[in-house]
Amino acid sequence: MLKRSIPFALAESIYEIPASFYKGLGVKAVLVDLDNTLDPYTVSHPGEKARKWKEELGEAGLRIVILSNNSGGRVGLYSRELGVEARYLMRKPFAGPLRKFLRQEGYSPNEVILVGDQIQTDVLAGNGAGVRVILTEPLFPKEPPWTKFNRLFDRPKRAKIKSRGLAKSWKEIGA
Repeated sequence: MLKRSIPFALAESIYEIPASFYKGLGVKAVLVDLDNTLDPYTVSHPGEKARKWKEELGEAGLRIVILSNNSGGRVGLYSRELGVEARYLMRKPFAGPLRKFLRQEGYSPNEVILVGDQIQTDVLAGNGAGVRVILTEPLFPKEPPWTKFNRLFDRPKRAKIKSRGLAKSWKEIGA
């Protein structure tokens, strides 16, 4: 298994990770995937869970930026309603757009963390840019065809990561 496929940490959901964990790691910005990490790909408006999460991180002084491979339409609407920034067409798994974001915003890779639900996109992009990645479980079983295809590669890698202990739960890292 390629080292680039192994996340920094694992989580059931982004919603279980408290702001104090990120702060303890020295994180200034949480970069988050939208589809199946914050909400299903069919949802255009943030729910109560996402709003509470954003409020908690905001109160802790953490910046939230949605990083999506999608175009701006739905992602823009969702991010505006949530009150966070968004970057579109990030071309994950390629690390170039993420590195460009870091340069433009003046962040070093250790000042951000990327949270997403796919190895084939989120983990590869984050690791390629030198950014720590927390891999979550997908929130919902319904996914678009291209994601279902990615899951053919994701599931066995995820199983190997867990069975061999290649990544710990965020709870075990304890910042």
